[in-house]
Amino acid sequence: MASIFERIALVFRSKANKALDKYEDPRETLDYSYQKQLELLQNVRRGVADVATSRKRVELQAAKLNQEVQRFQSAAQRALESNREDLAREALTRKAGLQVQLDELQTQHAQLQGEEEKLVRASSRLQAKVDAFRTRKETIKATYSAAEAQTRINEAFTGISEEMSDVGLAIQRAEDKTLQLQARASAVDELLASGALEDPTGMVKDDITRELDSLAADSQIENELAAMKAQLTGGPAARPELSASPAEPAQQSQQVSPAEQPAVDQSRQEGYQG
Repeated sequence: MASIFERIALVFRSKANKALDKYEDPRETLDYSYQKQLELLQNVRRGVADVATSRKRVELQAAKLNQEVQRFQSAAQRALESNREDLAREALTRKAGLQVQLDELQTQHAQLQGEEEKLVRASSRLQAKVDAFRTRKETIKATYSAAEAQTRINEAFTGISEEMSDVGLAIQRAEDKTLQLQARASAVDELLASGALEDPTGMVKDDITRELDSLAADSQIENELAAMKAQLTGGPAARPELSASPAEPAQQSQQVSPAEQPAVDQSRQEGYQG
């Protein structure tokens, strides 16, 4: 049972570690570490100030006790000069008690002074480390930002970035739809041209119809040109493609197509009038 719980805990820790690694920003971590170092440096400096304050207070107390010792020393001297040996003994007794306190204060002062010097040296070393860490932190942050920007640029150019993936897919879908529409339009044109499909509007013609229409248009142009020449010369219009003789006017008129009939009739009327 214990092994199962240990495995479950291991799975949760691994999942949490992976999630934290995904959302962790090294720049923010470096800034947080630098902030904690600044707080530690501030605490060390505050400790130096507290020790220095205590040392100064001990110095003031020692100076005051020293004044009391000197005062009892002078009082004992004056009492002895006045033949008051009892007062002189009392003054020296009090002086001795104050001297003991003064010695203890001096010992405390020496300890505080040594502690203050240690804290000052530690503060200086910590300040140097904090400054070095700040420089390295900014260098790492700049390098990380440059690498991140370069990675995003490369991913954007290659189309594998999350921001550009949707755009690339949209472009691909648009190109596929365009090719599909072009292929369908070409296929329908081919079917209409071959006659496999009929155009209900009559606007699309197959190849044979277009060729016949072109021949009819060319023939009409030649007939109109011949009629114009006959009008200028005053003679009957002759077909360019046939060598008609005077003995065969009836046969020639029978070979005139319906498209050529108006031009021929007009030429004949002009001939009669002339």
